[in-house]
Amino acid sequence: MAILLDGDATAATCRAQIKARAQASAFMKKGGQPCLVTTLVGDDEASRAYVGRKHQDCVELGFASRSIDLPLDVSQAELLGLIARLNDDPSCHGLIVQFPLPDHLDQAAVIEAIDPAKDVDGLHPLNLGRMLLGYPAARPCTPSAIIALLQAYDVPLAGKRVAVIGRGLLVGKPLAVMLADPAINAVPTLLHRGTGPLDDMLRESDIIVSAAGQPNLVRAAMVKPGACVVGVGITYVDGAMVSDIAEDVAQVAAFVTPRHGSVGPMTRAMLMRNLLDVALAQDAAKG
Repeated sequence: MAILLDGDATAATCRAQIKARAQASAFMKKGGQPCLVTTLVGDDEASRAYVGRKHQDCVELGFASRSIDLPLDVSQAELLGLIARLNDDPSCHGLIVQFPLPDHLDQAAVIEAIDPAKDVDGLHPLNLGRMLLGYPAARPCTPSAIIALLQAYDVPLAGKRVAVIGRGLLVGKPLAVMLADPAINAVPTLLHRGTGPLDDMLRESDIIVSAAGQPNLVRAAMVKPGACVVGVGITYVDGAMVSDIAEDVAQVAAFVTPRHGSVGPMTRAMLMRNLLDVALAQDAAKG
């Protein structure tokens, strides 16, 4: 049976390291607190629960946070106006607008409106461009989480073939770029709806990361024995959460994420790391 990649335990270790680094910083020693501001549009139960866990992480680390709830019918102009005010608010170090947004709101415009210096999700075009060039910038949280989780379990990455299923902005595209960085030196292949049958490509891969949101997409027969398989995508079927990774994959793989709750805790840990980084950078910029 495969070794389970325990994101909860690994995230707890990451948070402890972040807390120690924060407490040792001159910023916190002089009374400063990194502050996260979250904005939630509407009242989606899953989004509200996830935002709540981010605030719980802030409490655990001794960080400040506040939440702003907006009605489902908030206009684009109202949301962008709020973002502009938070960009100018020195007490707000990191700003998140929780996705997904209602269909009448332009997600790309919302991302671009956030001050890149406060973009703790690492999704602003400027930060993504800096990542592509290998420059310092906040990195997208879920791709960072996946790499950190693999590294915590000493899963080899350099020179390994990594199949990334899904080309979304939150996971697939930035993960492929980060894996190809010389510091990681993996060999990523980005797979998507236009790829065709996945079986042969997956069987040649040392690592599979699925962020497709298709129930049981990756099955044991598609996995090379001894491979590492990471499930990111989830789907709700009859009210139950179903992973991209079928249960039988654990019989073939050497490493596999649990069907529920592994990458999520690590994503939040990377968010806290980004929050500390931007808060220290903003404090240093004040001189």
